[in-house]
Amino acid sequence: MTTYQTLELRREGPVAWLTMNRPDQLNALNPMLVDELRDFFGALPQQQEIRIVVLRGAGRAFCAGLDLREPGGAPGGGVPAGLRAQRQISEIVMRMRRAPQPIIACVQGPACGGGFALALASDVRLAGTSARMNAAFIRIGLSACDIGVSYFLPRLVGASLASELLLTGRFIDAERALRVGLVSTVVPDAELEAEARKLVDEMLATSPVGLRLTKECLNASLDAGSLEQVIAMEDRNQILCAQTKDFGEGVRAFLEKRRPSYGDA
Repeated sequence: MTTYQTLELRREGPVAWLTMNRPDQLNALNPMLVDELRDFFGALPQQQEIRIVVLRGAGRAFCAGLDLREPGGAPGGGVPAGLRAQRQISEIVMRMRRAPQPIIACVQGPACGGGFALALASDVRLAGTSARMNAAFIRIGLSACDIGVSYFLPRLVGASLASELLLTGRFIDAERALRVGLVSTVVPDAELEAEARKLVDEMLATSPVGLRLTKECLNASLDAGSLEQVIAMEDRNQILCAQTKDFGEGVRAFLEKRRPSYGDA
């Protein structure tokens, strides 16, 4: 298991608990944290033994965005160098979406700018009561459309609310985020891990291949051009799953009223 300097990685069987670990800087994204997030998420497709990832921040914040105080943190240095640095960051969310494992974000405190993008790129967002999220880029002279935010946000909350948040940089708190479907649930900050564990347990009760193909199909359906395209993917996935031994085990467990024991085969 890789050792990181700005990430704390803890494995519990098939679950990876990944914590951004710069609490004194509110887990702001410096070059090292960017590199380590890219490395972790980029390696996930080859790590089939990991079935679920839980992403969170140490201390009182999820991630306060780009660390503008650290050298190399702010955009600049000319167009070619700036584009290379920008792609280093934006590649994180693309790798998150390519990863076959569901990613659960536990958001407490600030999730701003790049931190907002990490939460949006996750498959499920759980919020603590202290959570406050915003597209901070527009407040420092940049566009609010950055690191996939303008892709994910309108798909999650609709164009009108996305426009409000992106054109102003306004914060959305946990209560409102729950009302508009941006997060799945809100609990006291101290209960975030327990809430995540409930979700993890339910996901682990599914077959490994079924879980991976469901994430893949959901992501592809966001961009599908027609119902026919979505149905074709769904049909393919069902037939693939039906050929596995896990399907037979799932049926037997259902009929016998017990938890299935899947072998990813």
